[in-house]
Amino acid sequence: MSPLAENILSAAGAMPEGGLLSPKEFLHLGSRAAIDKTLSRLAQEGKLLRVSRGAYVAPRQSRFGTRPPSTESVVQAIEASYGETVVACGAAEANALGLTAQVPIREVFLTSGASRMLHLGSRCVELKHGNRWQLLLGNRPAGKVIRALSWLGPEATPAALKQLRANLPASEWEAVCGARPILPSWMAKVVGEAMTDTSSSA
Repeated sequence: MSPLAENILSAAGAMPEGGLLSPKEFLHLGSRAAIDKTLSRLAQEGKLLRVSRGAYVAPRQSRFGTRPPSTESVVQAIEASYGETVVACGAAEANALGLTAQVPIREVFLTSGASRMLHLGSRCVELKHGNRWQLLLGNRPAGKVIRALSWLGPEATPAALKQLRANLPASEWEAVCGARPILPSWMAKVVGEAMTDTSSSA
């Protein structure tokens, strides 16, 4: 094994699960062409996984053999490495909040970065560029609620809001209400109506 390959694998082994490797991290060790070729060869040998263009991860060892890193660990690494905001899609949020029993078939996340596919072994994870209002509150409960309501649509949202309002901390409900200026018009209207219902019943 070449010294370059050894250095790359050493760096990969020192990273936490899901840690991303970029060719640019190794430019002090050789030419870009040599680095790209070495990364490609290590991926072909199964010592690294090519997640997306210019991004590699190390497979994890388990008692059953090697496995790809978890989706959550790679998503966290993308946020840390690229400065992106990455959140679950509305369908996944609605399921997690108990608003639907429907489990999404595909793993889809919204990102402030470019849309792309991540390849984690046999799993394909889709990153879709999200709207500002979908990402504004990140992974806090209020953000999850907004994305879930977006997926549910205008007809189902009023009943869902009543259910969520009973379980949301006051600060998170206030955050949902405070986001109305940047929400789609239909959602801002439904949230406003829920606020009126809450105040009139108090």
